Amino acid sequence: MSTPVLQLFDLHGAAALVTGGSRGLGLQVAEALGEAGARVVLTARKASELAAAVEHLRGRDIDASAVEGDASVPADVARVTQEAMRRVGHVDILVNNAGAAWGAPAEDHPLEAWDKVLNLNLRSVFLFSQQVARDSMIPRRYGRIVMMASIAGLAGNGPGHDTVAYNASKAGVIGMTRALAGEWGEHGITVNALAPGFFPSKMTRGTLEKLGEDRLKSRAPLRRLGDEDDLKGAALLFASRAGKHITGQVLAVDGGVSAVHA
Repeated sequence: MSTPVLQLFDLHGAAALVTGGSRGLGLQVAEALGEAGARVVLTARKASELAAAVEHLRGRDIDASAVEGDASVPADVARVTQEAMRRVGHVDILVNNAGAAWGAPAEDHPLEAWDKVLNLNLRSVFLFSQQVARDSMIPRRYGRIVMMASIAGLAGNGPGHDTVAYNASKAGVIGMTRALAGEWGEHGITVNALAPGFFPSKMTRGTLEKLGEDRLKSRAPLRRLGDEDDLKGAALLFASRAGKHITGQVLAVDGGVSAVHA
């Protein structure tokens, strides 16, 4: 007998760790998981932003807590994972959202900026995935890993949009998603990626100002940017039993941009 559809999306009894979860897309995904019943642990670098995010989630009756840490520091990855497991017992859902961008022409891109972006956007994603899978998901033979990629990882940019390190890192996340899905499927772990288009956020503010919101909207068939609800359904699909037969996939949430500008 099939399962009632709302039960497939129910996360009561599950626990989630969301990196970069104090604001923006990470907080939006944390809301979705918490509203579906999951206990949520957020991690980010800034204690004040984490405190505000936890207060926001608890105001929505979500069981939320936070662990301060720098995702680009391997020792912090191990510490955050261990503390999250101490608090909630295990991690069923890992959302790898922490990230950064840097704008510069490729011929002038600083090496230190390249390293900063790749260390946070790609290396930390591997380290968190490895740590959580090894310590919690593989032993329990269950896990849902949701990567935050980007449509910047699906194609290059037009003139004036100079983010070579960011594009490279997100393309790497997509490749890692497929590789880990292949390796860890036998352990009951699914690994999928969301590829957002433009969402107004602190990280995208500079790009929106430089390229213009109207111009970016005009490139999307739906003629809009992403909003505070647009990742919730897709994230919940990948994080819940509703997505149990989906792994190694990349879902663009971009108003159709990647369909016509690939």
